[in-house]
Amino acid sequence: MQKLKLGMVGGGQGAFIGAVHRIAARIDGQWDLVAGALSSDPARAMASAAELGLDPARSYGSFTEMAVAEAAHPDGIDAVAIVTPNHMHAPAAIAFLEAGIHVICDKPLAATMEQAEAIAAAAAASGREFILTHNYSAYPLIRQAREMVAAGELGEIRLVHVEYVQDWLVEDTGGKQAEWRTDPARSGAGGCIGDIGTHAHNLAGFVSGLEVAELSADLHAFVPGRQVDDNVHVMLRYKGGAKGMLWASQVAVGNGNALRLRVHGTKAGLSWAQEEPEKMTFTRFGGPAQILTRGGPGATPAGLAHLRTPGGHPEGYLEAFATLYAEAATLIRGGTAEALPGIGEGLEGMRFIAACLRSSAENAAWVAP
Repeated sequence: MQKLKLGMVGGGQGAFIGAVHRIAARIDGQWDLVAGALSSDPARAMASAAELGLDPARSYGSFTEMAVAEAAHPDGIDAVAIVTPNHMHAPAAIAFLEAGIHVICDKPLAATMEQAEAIAAAAAASGREFILTHNYSAYPLIRQAREMVAAGELGEIRLVHVEYVQDWLVEDTGGKQAEWRTDPARSGAGGCIGDIGTHAHNLAGFVSGLEVAELSADLHAFVPGRQVDDNVHVMLRYKGGAKGMLWASQVAVGNGNALRLRVHGTKAGLSWAQEEPEKMTFTRFGGPAQILTRGGPGATPAGLAHLRTPGGHPEGYLEAFATLYAEAATLIRGGTAEALPGIGEGLEGMRFIAACLRSSAENAAWVAP
C-alpha cells in the first residue's frame, strides 16, 4: 500500500505538538512528511525543514503559498496537519480545503465561533475530510469503555465525572507555549477551558454517549494579570437526566497531565486515568472491582482494534495520536472510521467553550450550549 503524503503548517523549531504529530504519523508507516510551512518566520521555516530533511523546494514561506503549490504539484500532498496556535487554524484550514486537500487539525477547532463556522462551511463545500485530533478518544481502553457503555454493561448512565489538571502555568514562565496559550488574541477568549477543558468535555461525551443540555461554569484566572482562565469548574446536566462535573486546571500544583474519567450507571461503574492508560477499573453493583487491561481478558473488539504491542509493553499518548493518523488514512482512502473526531466534534467543542464563558460571566448561571 502506497504511503500518503503529509504536509504540515506550524510545528517548527521550538514547537511541542508538531513533533508529536510527526512521530505519530510515522508509527504505522502510512504517512510521509514531504512539505511544510513550518513557521510564520520564513528563515525559521527553512531551518526547520532542513532539520527534518524536507526538500527545500517544498518548504514554504506561508501556508497560502503552500496550498496553491501543493494543489498544483504532480505529486502533491494528500493531507495537511495544522499545528499552529488556535487563531491560525481557520485561515490555514480554509486555504487547504479550498485547494482540495484533506485537513488534520489540532484542537480546539478555532479561536472563535465565527472562525469555526467558516471552517465547517469550507469543509462542506470542499467535499474533503476534516479530522480533529482529540487524541485521548483513541486510547484502546477508552474505545473499549465506549463500547461497553453502548452495549449497556453499565446500565442507564447517571453520573459522569471528568477532570484534566496540570500545574505548568502556575506562574508566567514566558516560554513560547505559555505565551500564546495565555494570549486571548491567539488562544481565543477561553484559556484552560479551550486548551484542555475541551479534551475533558470530548472524552466524557465520547465514552458516555451523552449530550450536554445545560451547564453552569465558574472560570477563573488565579495568576495576577492573566487575561484568560487557568482554572475551570463546570457542573453538567445531560439530556436524559444524567449529571456530570468537569474540572480543568493548569495551576493545580503536583499534577502533570492528569486526565481522569469516571462513569457510573445503574448496573456498574468504570474509572480510567490517562497517566496509567494500560488499566481501567470496572465494578458491577455489589461485586468486586475488576482491573481490565489493554488487550487483556474481556477486551472488546474496539479495545483490540489498534494494539501495536503485547500486554505489558505500554502504549500511550503517541500511539493514541498514531491511531488517529491511521484512521485518517483509512478515511482518505475511502474507508470508514466511525470513532474519528471531525468537524462535528470541533463545533461541539466551540459551543462548549462559548457556553462556559457565557455562564461564568453571568455568575455561573445555567445555560444551554
